[in-house]
Amino acid sequence: MTFIWPTFLWCLLCVPLLVLSYWLLLRRRKKHAVRYAGLSIIKEAMGPSQRFRRHIPPLLFLMAFSVMLLAIARPAALITLPSQYETVILAIDVSGSMRANDVAPTRIAAAQAAVRGFVEQQPRNTRVGVVTFAGTAALTQPPTENRQDILDAIDRIQLQRATAIGSGILVSLKAIFPDVEFNLNSTDPRPAARDGPGSRALGDSPKDKRPDFKPVQPGSYMSAAIILLTDGQTTTGPDPVESSMMAAERGVRVFTVGIGTIEGEVVAGEGWSMHVRLDEDSLKKIANATGAEYFYAGTADDLSKVYKMLNSKLTLERKETEITALFAAAAACLALLSAMLSMLWFNRLL
Repeated sequence: MTFIWPTFLWCLLCVPLLVLSYWLLLRRRKKHAVRYAGLSIIKEAMGPSQRFRRHIPPLLFLMAFSVMLLAIARPAALITLPSQYETVILAIDVSGSMRANDVAPTRIAAAQAAVRGFVEQQPRNTRVGVVTFAGTAALTQPPTENRQDILDAIDRIQLQRATAIGSGILVSLKAIFPDVEFNLNSTDPRPAARDGPGSRALGDSPKDKRPDFKPVQPGSYMSAAIILLTDGQTTTGPDPVESSMMAAERGVRVFTVGIGTIEGEVVAGEGWSMHVRLDEDSLKKIANATGAEYFYAGTADDLSKVYKMLNSKLTLERKETEITALFAAAAACLALLSAMLSMLWFNRLL
């Protein structure tokens, strides 16, 4: 547990002062009891349980006061809470290498099955969109709550040539922020985004950036997330790591999923063959830059487990949350209990 205002913890020094004051008050009462014989007789008539019970309300009040002082310091703790993601973009690699069968029955078939299961487990109010990318990227299904439309878009996937992971990220961002203009499917390794007049290409000097656009903390945008799946490495289009920086500037997390063999696979087609290898380094950099995570799936079962894990991460998220209200409520309950016991046992407040 941490405290947002830790300097206020010095207020806890008041607690021993209260204990000292209570002890001095008891000594004063003891002197009065000795001075007046009647009070001394009453005290002797009280049993040990009665004498102990009279300290319980003050003790509860002291605890309430201590918890209240802790609340002033604004405590925070890691708590698992329901996520507020309203939009999830599924970016799927549809390059020719996805027909490889090292992940049974094929990489693309295993990916489609895992993505279908993920979609079916999403809350009904979550909008899901589908982006496919090969040599270029396209939004094949705009974000929608209609699960059948999403599943149909997944079933319509057709494989193409080349791999443009950066374009897949930019098209996914365009689906989340339709009012922002991105340089989609560009072969320039520096993707450009334009939020209006005075915008800049990524990598230009900060002075060219539109003044009313302010980058936010990576991973801080809790209304949308991107899940990117690929089995290879970029062969065309903008640099994927540079593209992910644009997602990071807007706080959008890009969870990356690598499928296939890390050492590489030779994929053959009609009169052609090529060696494809999973670029884990780039996928890890994309995830780290945006405050997300990278997952590797070497088999169809692994891929299914990854998407189940992603589902739990998007619906339940563990993050540091201020719990001042809980401390304040606990202090109020202890103070109320102290007053009730004092009234019940002694017909007075403390």
